[in-house]
Amino acid sequence: MKQTAVAPVIEYLARSRDVVQAAIDDPDFAGTIAAIVDRLAVALGAGRKLLLAGNGGSAADAQHIAGEFLSRLNYDRAPTAAIALTTDSSVLTAIGNDYGYERVFARQLEGLAQKGDLLFAISTSGNSPNVLQAAQTARGLGCIVVAMTGERESKLSGHADPGLLIRAPSTVTARIQEVHTLCIHAIADSLDTLIRQRTAS
Repeated sequence: MKQTAVAPVIEYLARSRDVVQAAIDDPDFAGTIAAIVDRLAVALGAGRKLLLAGNGGSAADAQHIAGEFLSRLNYDRAPTAAIALTTDSSVLTAIGNDYGYERVFARQLEGLAQKGDLLFAISTSGNSPNVLQAAQTARGLGCIVVAMTGERESKLSGHADPGLLIRAPSTVTARIQEVHTLCIHAIADSLDTLIRQRTAS
């Protein structure tokens, strides 16, 4: 059996490394993550919840975030309220059938969201119609909107609350998703640490 060449694998990993390094080198990137953690801490401390929406790999990211918040990342702590709007097939197919796929997240927000909740709107292109409608609906309901996109200017960029837009420094879907995963862990880790510090004090 022919052995897979190692060089293309190394090249792939190097491309990922370069995008992560670009995020590290951007002075605003880590500041945005810190700002998101601060807004989350305030909202969750006030009894509000986190709602998450995305398609495909971004749907998996939404579920990933919900898992880190409802369970834990590093420390035992009280669960924090997080709902991925991507998981209930009966709800998704009912809304898609009755109102159209563009409404699958917005309709759920109309029934579940309260003023002061946070929506994580995740889209590598920043132009997914159902994620855009979710962000618009959330803003109309008085929710805070965190947007996660790629580096291209997009419609979703305009719906994020000031200072709460994560733009992965790439136009390649896989690279964007890799950076989003790192951001998810950075947010969850920072929030875990913050909650632990406040509990100890």
